[in-house]
Amino acid sequence: MHAFWLALRNLQRNRRRSMTTLLAMVVGVCALLLFGGFSRDITLGMQTDIVQHSGHLQIQRRGFFMYGSGNSAAYGIRDYGRLVAVLRGDPVLRTMALVVTPTLQLGGVAGNFNAGVSRTVMAEGSIAADQSRMQEWNDYGFPLTSRPFALENTAEDAAVAGVGLARVLQLCVPLHIQDCRPDEVMSDHPVAAASVDAPTDVMALAALEVPAGRADSTARIDVLAANTHGAPNVGSFTVVKAEEQGVKEFDDVYLALHLPRAQRLVYGGDEPRVTALEVQLRHTNQLPAARQRIEQILATQFADQSLAVLDFATLNPFYGQTNSMFSVIFGFMFVMVSVIVLFVVSNTMSMAIIERTVEIGTLRAMGMRRGGIEALFTLEGLLLGFAGAAAGVVIALLLAIVINHSGLSWTPPARTDPVALTVRVWGAWEQIGMTFFSLALVASLSAWWPARHAARLSIVDALRHV
Repeated sequence: MHAFWLALRNLQRNRRRSMTTLLAMVVGVCALLLFGGFSRDITLGMQTDIVQHSGHLQIQRRGFFMYGSGNSAAYGIRDYGRLVAVLRGDPVLRTMALVVTPTLQLGGVAGNFNAGVSRTVMAEGSIAADQSRMQEWNDYGFPLTSRPFALENTAEDAAVAGVGLARVLQLCVPLHIQDCRPDEVMSDHPVAAASVDAPTDVMALAALEVPAGRADSTARIDVLAANTHGAPNVGSFTVVKAEEQGVKEFDDVYLALHLPRAQRLVYGGDEPRVTALEVQLRHTNQLPAARQRIEQILATQFADQSLAVLDFATLNPFYGQTNSMFSVIFGFMFVMVSVIVLFVVSNTMSMAIIERTVEIGTLRAMGMRRGGIEALFTLEGLLLGFAGAAAGVVIALLLAIVINHSGLSWTPPARTDPVALTVRVWGAWEQIGMTFFSLALVASLSAWWPARHAARLSIVDALRHV
């Protein structure tokens, strides 16, 4: 205890130098914790977005994720209604699962024959009410406004398209899409050309090119898909809304359908199937237990179908890649801050040793051993480290509160609407503890080398030092 108070008084001898050292540590700790809180916020935001749209877990036929995206007919899950009922009624899963819903993914070609255009699409059939319930999931308390799934309470033949797909299919006018000039894009098409200040007789002739039974003001499309027998099957749909999907490549092919109509495209009059069952849990930390229970059910009651359970991270590789990127950046920042702390504390202790050389000689002449000198200066570095790290943690928490209540917003990757800018420092106790103790340890180690040099000074040389 005497050594502690002695080290504390020694640090107060040159308060300006000690405060400069503390300030450098505070800035480093704040930078690390705020960046860590920001990256954690992005990670949880991505997880929330994924879970809202596709759940925590998906049950698929084995191999569908790798090989079946273009052949949904061959990877359909039989008797999926019974599987859904078993999962919903299971006493273990009932306490964990919020939503268990079937979906059907299929590829095809969508065409707007009014405009004479078509393109390949990736369609998904789902139960609109279940999807609306899934979009209410917000376990991490983000300031989000829950919106119902666009297909809810729509007709059976309704569809929702990505904005990019709607632009390609020239549905801008009926869907009221901004930043879209279908008059320029369609200028070579007879109907579109006729609509630009053309005489009445020319417009009448152009109207003959439009297939019978189609109204220009209706966003109607036809979707061509291959059924289970390899024959083409066509369905007609009314696009009720266009929604941005965040990623252009996905936005250009996205098409959402009601599950019964999607099944009719693929299976016709045969037994309808689905390509996946989405399972949304109350909390993400329940995922391992829920997965284990689902695998037990599949192994005992549905072993004839070779089903697999995939989590959201496996289904979305971008999620893991983003987390890895932020981990590497945080590690790089931690190394840089540690190096800065190392040199700042080492320089501070070296200057203190030079100024106190005579004092060191006096202490050695009075009988203090080399280990005592070494321990005294190391303890001073340790005190600097703990004080700087503690002050940095407190200031980082206060800055996080200010940022979270500042009203700033930004648009994360793969999102179309801005969200509140927040940093999650509070609650990240593992990261706070690692940063606190690591930088305190670095500070004490950086003081150890100058202290070792001071302990080996000759008593005579130290006493006559000027």
